Order: sequence, then C-alpha cells, then structure tokens
Amino acid sequence: MERFGRLDVVVNNAGYGLFGMVEELTEADLRAQMETNFFGTVWVTQAVLPVLRAQRSGRILQITSEGGVRAYPAIGAYHASKWAVEGLSESLAQEVAAFGVHVTMVEPGPYATDFAGATSLRTAERHPDYAAVHEVTDAKEWVLGDPAATADAILLLADTEKPPRRLVLGNTLPEIEAIYAERLREWREWAPVTEAAFG
Repeated sequence: MERFGRLDVVVNNAGYGLFGMVEELTEADLRAQMETNFFGTVWVTQAVLPVLRAQRSGRILQITSEGGVRAYPAIGAYHASKWAVEGLSESLAQEVAAFGVHVTMVEPGPYATDFAGATSLRTAERHPDYAAVHEVTDAKEWVLGDPAATADAILLLADTEKPPRRLVLGNTLPEIEAIYAERLREWREWAPVTEAAFG
C-alpha cells in the first residue's frame, strides 16, 4: 500500500503442520496451531480489508488445504485450523462481495514443500495405545506435487474476472468428490430423522 498506493492481491499462506492424535495434543499444542494457521489468517485479513473496501476491489486468496475439507487421523489440530479458515472465509466472501472484493479458498493437496520438514512440522508426544494407528499413518506414502506448478493457477486467480470461491490444487479432487458423495449419501439416508427432529 505504501509503495503502490493500493492492494490488488492478498495471499494468506502462513501455517505449519502438527501431528498427533487428538488425545495426545496439549492445550499449548492446539493454541499454537490455531494462533498461526487460523488467527494469523484472521489478523492479515482484517488488516487489509479497510484498503480493499475503500478501493472497491481486490482478491484475498486464503490458502487452506485439502485438509480444510477432509481429514486424516493424527492431524486433527491442523484440520481444525484449516476447517476454521474455510468457515471464516465462506462468511467473509459473502460479506465483502458488494465491495468488489473476491475471496477464494485455495485447497492444495500434498506438495513437496517444507510442510513435513524440521521448520514446519511439530509432533505431539505419542501415547502407546495409539501405536497401531500411528503405524498406519506413518506408513502412508504421499505422492507430492511440485510447488512451482501452482504458480500459474495462483496468477490465474489473481487475474480472472470471476474467480471461484474454492479451487483444489493437485491430484486430490477425485478423493474429495468421493468424500462429499458419501456425506450426501449419509445425510439422505438419515433424512427422516433429520426432518422429524424439526418438530
């Protein structure tokens, strides 16, 4: 803003991974995860909104994750933080649309970043009762995308006239579609209970 007199694109991309079963997480673990991944996004968003509102234009790209629409075991805190960003951003998009501000939730799958590296990953102390679950999650082999391959997608979001509310990046869309199909199937199966609970 100081250099160019305006803001056109804001990318919220701060975050780190926290591995641990829900029971293994300490309050400090959870608060630190939410402080960075969720509240960090909130504070940056609030800082730029007055500028974007005043100029009646701009893009906010919230880098959530495929982990903001699905969940794996042993990453519950990370998922909670990213689902929180998704919920916040869904409301935000509706609140700022009249000001010409577009919000897109970018949902990358696994990429060869430092997400699982020494500076970006924290691990809770393991409980022996979860050894079998840890064994399965530890053995999972991830197919990692090239982070550089996302650049064109981000530039397209910055430039396109009508950006989408959400954009999945990488190779996980078929898995996400299957998860949503199962959610719809289950909701429909229980629809009589749903409707009866209205009164």
